[in-house]
Amino acid sequence: MAENKYMEIDKDAFPYIFLKNVDIPLKSHEKGILRGNVYLPKDAAPFGSKKYPVVATYGPYGKDVPYQSFYKKSWDQVNPEMKSDHSAWETPDPAFWTQQGYIVVRTDERGAGQSPGLLDTMSQGTSEAFFDVVEWCAEQEWSSGKVGLLGISYYAGTQWRVAARKPKGLAAIIPWEGMSDYYRDRVRHGGILSDRFIKFWWTNGVQPNQYGMPGRAARKWGEDTLEGDLNEEALLGNRRDQTLDTAIHKFRDEEYYRTRDFEPENIETPLLSVANWGGILLHLRGNVLGWMRASSKYKFLHFIVGRHDLPFYYQQSAALQLSFFNSFLKGNDEDGWKAGKQPKVKLCLRKGDAGVDDPERERSFPTRDETDWPIPDTQYTKFFLTDDRKLATEPATTLSHVAYDALKGDPITFNYTTSSQVEITGHIVAHLTVSASRKLPKGPAPSDIDLFVTLRKLDHNGKEVFYTGTMGDPVPLVKGWLRASLRKVDTSNPLHRDFLPHRNYFSTEVQPVEENQKYELDVEIWPTNVVLEPEETLVLEIAGHDTQGVGKFSHEHPDDRKQEVFDGQNTIYVGGQSSWLILPVIPSR
Repeated sequence: MAENKYMEIDKDAFPYIFLKNVDIPLKSHEKGILRGNVYLPKDAAPFGSKKYPVVATYGPYGKDVPYQSFYKKSWDQVNPEMKSDHSAWETPDPAFWTQQGYIVVRTDERGAGQSPGLLDTMSQGTSEAFFDVVEWCAEQEWSSGKVGLLGISYYAGTQWRVAARKPKGLAAIIPWEGMSDYYRDRVRHGGILSDRFIKFWWTNGVQPNQYGMPGRAARKWGEDTLEGDLNEEALLGNRRDQTLDTAIHKFRDEEYYRTRDFEPENIETPLLSVANWGGILLHLRGNVLGWMRASSKYKFLHFIVGRHDLPFYYQQSAALQLSFFNSFLKGNDEDGWKAGKQPKVKLCLRKGDAGVDDPERERSFPTRDETDWPIPDTQYTKFFLTDDRKLATEPATTLSHVAYDALKGDPITFNYTTSSQVEITGHIVAHLTVSASRKLPKGPAPSDIDLFVTLRKLDHNGKEVFYTGTMGDPVPLVKGWLRASLRKVDTSNPLHRDFLPHRNYFSTEVQPVEENQKYELDVEIWPTNVVLEPEETLVLEIAGHDTQGVGKFSHEHPDDRKQEVFDGQNTIYVGGQSSWLILPVIPSR
């Protein structure tokens, strides 16, 4: 085994062999190294004679940062079977996976932890370096030559990108709640900057682990950099600050986004995409759209609920992950992934009220297998906005309008109360006719409109039913957004659907918004599921700002949401064909 100056080998202290700070050479992007930790079954070569498939991760949070240091509350709640000395946030537990006959390789992203270089998260360089990691894993003496990718959130987002590059040895991926479209899923919802989470994520999870950052060991945030600390000037020069870049760059045709884009259609690797209905501001859309676009012969889409961190480690989740990898990494297809015995799509049906952040109750939601997504017999049904604040299946003859303060006013709502059980599962569009005007006759006129659309559920007593969001906070059914100046829909794009309008978000497609002019806008609302029981109510809420359920994912950057641009009175026109909602209604089974 090739050794290096900093690598450590521990064969006895753990139920696996621990190789720490292994050098992984960079080839495809630039010369240099990354550093990874390798966790081997005791009888793996060269310490034994066996070769095993590899489960790999690549990310910026620190291969040596203990889970309990990263987020102790989550660590205290994690399934005890998934806890070990080397557990780390959002990644597979080495003790569990080595016991199942897999090798775990956890690599520090370039510029993070013990990997030198430029820290440029979610960039082209990220996927190029991960490509090298995958191929390196496939070539090692302890490897069977097959590599699987598994992880949550960031560790899922990187999977989509590297799989599209088709590295040698990549045999299966399980992106568990991770965006696939950097611009649309994470950075700019409908063109509006989702700045608060990016700042929270960067400040708390990424920057503290930069390569060369002083004081990591003292903070129990991994270990100090092997080659020594860097001064502040060097640290600044060695990182692209995502909080700054995402605020500066607004359009997908800018180089910043173009180099982060990729074609999911290039993904041919067997794929199990796991989406969470509660991830309505970060993860959900990417898992669904990534799955829809992937070209994999074997691809499966599962929907779950709960916090984004805990369900990954549930016993039944581990069994699912293991079954999938056993099929495609070991050739053991007892569960029939290749033989058509597994459902292509598995739904979790949000029927009733399971509370918020209550795993036991959430596991009581029923499930159902489906043959495809969107569900083939979906009945896309129009519900028209009316002047009496209802959602009606027939358009009202009376034309009217409803106005609200764009930046400070209460949202406006429209309700539909069902007399029978109704299931809504799929993609949603709100077609709204809107205008903007100044608040005072001599005041400034707004020059753009931001639409924040939310769907909510009320039980038969009129009490709102909340669900568990990504970070454990209460969230409504689902949300959608649109900046009116970026309203142009590219109907010629092969990805465009009536239920899923395709926008390029190019600088060349910006359209003016003039005072008192009516504009018809199709707002993409993220996919969702809910079962409405008799006398339960669906609420459509429209506002010019964030409303309840946004949590740490708000859109409040002062340069992106300038008062002089958006502060005005917005008007929604209702009645007739002015404004309506397309809902994916599923026939009774």
